[in-house]
Amino acid sequence: MDVPGVPPSSLWATDPAGFGQIGCVYTAQGFEYDWNGVIFGPDLVWRNGSWVGDRSGSHDHVVAQAPPHRFVELIKNTYRVLLTRGMAGTVLYSTDAETQDLLRSPATGACP
Repeated sequence: MDVPGVPPSSLWATDPAGFGQIGCVYTAQGFEYDWNGVIFGPDLVWRNGSWVGDRSGSHDHVVAQAPPHRFVELIKNTYRVLLTRGMAGTVLYSTDAETQDLLRSPATGACP
């Protein structure tokens, strides 16, 4: 879908008009940015001291179609790729309150 003033998804990461746009692992992979932001959706949440995957919360059709025993591994890898794009830093946010609490806490080594 074309949005006025926004470059196509294949160019948003390199076109100045794409600044501030939200991408996905497929558009961010292979790029590094000074600053990066990652939004954890309902597909990966923190529960009882570990990461829990929920395929019903995933909008990544490739990963969501993976066998159930591989979903958590693949979704964690997706976030790992996104988390490594920021050279100066990465800002984290979660749509899930419990996961957001973890992200606000002092460094715990809990990143996927």
